[in-house]
Amino acid sequence: MTFVFLVLAIVAEVIATSALKASLGFTRPLPSVVVVVGYGLAFYLLSLVLRTLPVGVAYAIWAGLGIVLVTLVGIFVFGEKPDLPAVIGISLIVAGVVMLQVFSKMNVH
Repeated sequence: MTFVFLVLAIVAEVIATSALKASLGFTRPLPSVVVVVGYGLAFYLLSLVLRTLPVGVAYAIWAGLGIVLVTLVGIFVFGEKPDLPAVIGISLIVAGVVMLQVFSKMNVH
């Protein structure tokens, strides 16, 4: 269940972050509520993940996948266009997450 919780935490965080942009500085009520509920759920689920995964690994996966998914939301929902340096940077982040996941031997004490 750890990775299910992690995926759900990432999805909740991506929804909350997307709603944060849509809230226009917390001036729009519905997106503002989605931000608060989404981040609350995301951090609760992440706290469950940290029972079994090391914080560094969990956070790397959370941040890496979150960055990729928020970038995709930015492209397809908000019409944002990442330039070449952004694409290269995001690719390096993904490579780092894969490196941690595949090769790291970190364990929870």
